[in-house]
Amino acid sequence: MSPISPAIELLGAELAVMTARHGRRVDVAGLGILDRSGQLTLNRPGLASPNGACRLFLAADGWMVINLARDEDRAMIPAWLQCETDADPWAVIAAHAGLHRRADLIGQAVLLGLPAAAVGEVRADDLDAPLLSYGTGVTEPADLNVVDLSALWAGPMCGAILAAMGASVLKIESTRRPDPTRVSTPEFFHRLNGAKRCIGLDLGSEGGQAALREVISRADVLITSARPRAFAGLGLDPDRVFGFNPGLVWVAITGYGWTGDAAQRVAFGDDAAAAGGLVRWTPGGAPRFLGDALADPVTGLAAALGTLRGLEAGGGVLVDVSLARSAAGAANICRLRRPK
Repeated sequence: MSPISPAIELLGAELAVMTARHGRRVDVAGLGILDRSGQLTLNRPGLASPNGACRLFLAADGWMVINLARDEDRAMIPAWLQCETDADPWAVIAAHAGLHRRADLIGQAVLLGLPAAAVGEVRADDLDAPLLSYGTGVTEPADLNVVDLSALWAGPMCGAILAAMGASVLKIESTRRPDPTRVSTPEFFHRLNGAKRCIGLDLGSEGGQAALREVISRADVLITSARPRAFAGLGLDPDRVFGFNPGLVWVAITGYGWTGDAAQRVAFGDDAAAAGGLVRWTPGGAPRFLGDALADPVTGLAAALGTLRGLEAGGGVLVDVSLARSAAGAANICRLRRPK
């Protein structure tokens, strides 16, 4: 039984009801998208995440997490810690973390684009994603047209659920930066995206950006998983997007939310889970990972629910789905409390 089963079952039950109202009833457990077992070499969770890319450390004033999911993250360690690193970056991080306050370490990591957080820094009572009003409501279309610009797990999972419900889903990948799961976990990529039409666009070119705007202008739902500044760089800030498509439901999946000081922070499933307190606590009060990138599946389910709620609200909304907030809501539902 999954340690987050209470949250998964609650979200799955709500989705079964809501998808039946909008199309085919979806049993998310039957889609094979709730976990990556058999897709990756995964170790038992502990201080290191099952995939080994993310670890928990004790700073001078408490526990924190750092994720070295990308090659560029490892290259940033000397700039982050202001020291040289040897062949084992984790040993260097462990030695330096205890000498510094979490706020200082995390602040510098954020400036460098590193996924880092204090364990349990985000709190939430539930898994409901806020709906931010931008456009004007319209009647829900008979044939739902979804554009999926997201990558990795949570966003494509939302698109997979909508496709299973009967929506027409177009997955768009940047030809310069395609979805990494296409290569790293091809079978899982197919589970998440096999029911979608897929095209590539050169989003670094004017022609590719113009084609993207044209596709979005005809969409009923847009799913994204990048930070706000990425869309500002494409000329796709919310005011402009809702200006040419006022009835759109934009499902914006980010690490820490679309608005506020944390909007530009980078996050992935493991570090976001720790940020939301979705961890196991030892009797001595130390955190341990519970499973593999657990913020992703709860966020994917929460995003799908937020999509349907946005449609029922008439559209014209940005569904503000956060990995860390979703993890925090799941931690609350699963009653994962830190020992006193």
